[in-house]
Amino acid sequence: MQRDTHDLMWGGLLALLGVAVAAYAAMHYDLGTPRRMGPGFFPVGLGVVLAGLGVSIAVSAWWRTARQNPFAWRETLAISVALLGFGLMLDRIGIVVTTLATVLIASSVAPHKGLVWRLVLAAAITALTWAIFILALKMPIPVWPRGL
Repeated sequence: MQRDTHDLMWGGLLALLGVAVAAYAAMHYDLGTPRRMGPGFFPVGLGVVLAGLGVSIAVSAWWRTARQNPFAWRETLAISVALLGFGLMLDRIGIVVTTLATVLIASSVAPHKGLVWRLVLAAAITALTWAIFILALKMPIPVWPRGL
């Protein structure tokens, strides 16, 4: 049996990256407590989650036979453009318009075609993002484009 070395390698890399992020954050930032989280609490948590996901990918790949899948260039490009666009647009046009635009960009290459489900998805994610970051966390992020 030829193992799925592609997923095994990338799962191991994700696990190592997660451990490195968690270790760096734990050594350089105060963790605090669950009640009073310090600046290192969130990056350590994300590093541990990333390491766990990497291990689960690698372990499942160990028992799976290899299969050749073509690299998803269109999907990779769409996600990269959406992430880059989010970073560049957030301060200029606000979280509402930025989230709508980036969800529409990222979902443009989804296998399921159609505009209605993409608009519903964009509206739901935008509402959730607004509720979490503006209402609940009260982050000082512009909500709408400047001048509105």
